[in-house]
Amino acid sequence: MTLTVGITTRDRPAALARALASLACIAHLDPEILVFDDASTVPVGASAPEGSLGARVRVIRSDSAAGYIVGRNRMVREARGSFVLLMDDDAALIDGQAIERAVAALERDPALGAIAFAQAEVDGRPWDDRMQPGRGGVAAWVPCFVGFAHLLRRDLFLALGGYRERFVFYGEEKEFCLRLLDAGYRTLYLPEARVVHNIEPAGRSGPRYLRYVTRNDCLNAMYNEPLYRLAWLLPARLALYFRMRRAWSIDDPRGWAWVLRELARNAAGVLRDRHPVSRATRREWRRLRDAPRPYRHPEAP
Repeated sequence: MTLTVGITTRDRPAALARALASLACIAHLDPEILVFDDASTVPVGASAPEGSLGARVRVIRSDSAAGYIVGRNRMVREARGSFVLLMDDDAALIDGQAIERAVAALERDPALGAIAFAQAEVDGRPWDDRMQPGRGGVAAWVPCFVGFAHLLRRDLFLALGGYRERFVFYGEEKEFCLRLLDAGYRTLYLPEARVVHNIEPAGRSGPRYLRYVTRNDCLNAMYNEPLYRLAWLLPARLALYFRMRRAWSIDDPRGWAWVLRELARNAAGVLRDRHPVSRATRREWRRLRDAPRPYRHPEAP
């Protein structure tokens, strides 16, 4: 089996039904389909419209809310496919041939470790370039994919340790892609491979988002930066909390204290598991962030 699709969900049955229905466009690829039910109030299957869960869909249910990062890791571990397409439940496929081309790119080019997709509206229109993994509508090496939908090499993902479950929410893909780059692999953005990202308001909170953005940016630095750089990186990233709180008009006056407590609580485990990436990797990440590199297949003239 070549392709496994994994979808994480919690208490969003309508969104999940749309995501599952959208997989009809890749039925010709005969994918394995996994759904991680993160302790939904109404278990997945009981809440899904009749016919949306076929014989090929396997539901992995967690009895407690483990979080989507834990769910993604578990689905990749249990996947039978060589490549795993991970999706949030608010994502939906619109072009099966684009997914087929993405799988083919990984099959042909051993330097590629992951595929990034373009975020699109329900009608297929792409989001603004500023919200995409790359710019200019050109296939390119980029520093990172957007986690709502992405394609991975299963064995490589597992060899690198998967996502950091300590992150809980937000930023895990950026940290993983940094390790991917450090291991000598690239992330390829395919702008023609559009996937609907129909953001669901259910379960979203401005203060929670702001806190985890700050917390996880700091954890990323603690895992991957040399110790001498942490002396200024951590204060700089903590300062962003206040700037973002003002810019987004979020009422969260004590959020900074929560972030500090979280960093202190996680410090011992992070310091035990940290493995800083090389200076060359950090430099290449910044180059790709500032100017994604147009991609040419190695067989191209």
